[in-house]
Amino acid sequence: MMIPARKAADMTPEELARYIDQSVLKPEFTDDDIRKYTQEGIDFGCKTICINPASLPIVAPMVEGTNTGLCVVADFPFGLATTEAKEMLTEHYCSKWDIEDLDIVANYGWLRTGRLDDVVKDLEPVVAAAHKWNTKVKVIIETDSLNLDQVAEGTKAAIRAGADFIKTSTGFFTGAENKGATVEVVKTMIEAADGKIAVKGAGCIRTREHFLELIDLGIDRMGIGYRSTPVVLGINPPADK
Repeated sequence: MMIPARKAADMTPEELARYIDQSVLKPEFTDDDIRKYTQEGIDFGCKTICINPASLPIVAPMVEGTNTGLCVVADFPFGLATTEAKEMLTEHYCSKWDIEDLDIVANYGWLRTGRLDDVVKDLEPVVAAAHKWNTKVKVIIETDSLNLDQVAEGTKAAIRAGADFIKTSTGFFTGAENKGATVEVVKTMIEAADGKIAVKGAGCIRTREHFLELIDLGIDRMGIGYRSTPVVLGINPPADK
């Protein structure tokens, strides 16, 4: 948990941007879209650009030499590959590219079932493979599919697996309403984390008020969609509805 030294409202856009993984994940994006929204994230000074693996050849050269790193997703958005496949994907991405963060989707059906030991065993090889290349691992548990007790247990499972971050959402959940990184869910994660793992919120963080509130709560990172980044940074006003 990263309690800021002062209120988020008093931070500069540059300081606030360091909380952001700019999401450039839509599967329908053209190459030009990927370049456009990556460059915007770099210009804002975001911590990373979060991309699909197929975008690595485009985005990796763009972030090289900047203050913005690479964040790649793995087994996204459902987390239902075999453990061996997840490990191989992680090894492949991290060995070939200079990846700062890897966001892996936990098997949240197992979390709903209570198979916590299996979730840990499924994640441990991914963490080991990533850490070999000095890549941090964020575990997504798709919190909209879970109750708060399961959110807490999922957070503890990620700690047991040795992950660096616990993360709320993919942004692509189809099973129910997408609420994303609500204050209630983020508080639950922070409490369960107990300082042993960093917390990333993602999904439905679209207003500056919500963004600043989560920072003041002690969140460590947030996944922000490319349209919402300037809004939460206070650079452009939200579009009229």
